[in-house]
Amino acid sequence: MKSLHKYDLALLKKYDYLIGIDEVGRGCLAGPLVVCGIIMKYDNLLEEVNDSKKLSRKKREQFNDDILNNCLEYVIVEVDIKTVDEKNIYQATKLAMNEIATKLNKHNSLILSDAMPLDIDNNLAIKKGDETSYAIACASIIAKVYRDKLMCLLAQEYPQYDFENNMGYGTKKHLEALEKHGYLEDIHRKSFEPIKSMCNKQIKFEL
Repeated sequence: MKSLHKYDLALLKKYDYLIGIDEVGRGCLAGPLVVCGIIMKYDNLLEEVNDSKKLSRKKREQFNDDILNNCLEYVIVEVDIKTVDEKNIYQATKLAMNEIATKLNKHNSLILSDAMPLDIDNNLAIKKGDETSYAIACASIIAKVYRDKLMCLLAQEYPQYDFENNMGYGTKKHLEALEKHGYLEDIHRKSFEPIKSMCNKQIKFEL
């Protein structure tokens, strides 16, 4: 049994429910922030589940349905770029996590969040939570698969930005596309560099 399974099972000696919450897309230049909260069943642990960043895309997609079939309840919140730019990425993440915590909160539950302390009493913020807790790892996979699908749809509309491969992160090809084509008004985060500087120069994508 993996340590992340053991971690959750130890907590379940005191609590009836564990609610794992994690985000994906916090450091991206483009696309929404996606946050997932999930309550897993513990009678059929998925042995290969791990932090989504340590799994291949194929593995994550395989686990996605297994996780949803072995959970009691889950919530996904999609935070648009306007909110990210207005609130800043930290506050936008916290707001989404608090929203999920409120929706999923149950009697005698413990809300496990990946590094982010929430505005709720029954919360345990865990550094590197997606490597530590089974529930958070499951939430990270669901959020990652969900967001990757969104970015692949955007890639079909804007192929020059290579979103299907970079998922909105600032890869060399993405940065080169920004320099060549400018930023996308409703897709790139204007509070993030280099888009912030481009906005000051009014360099945006022209149809």
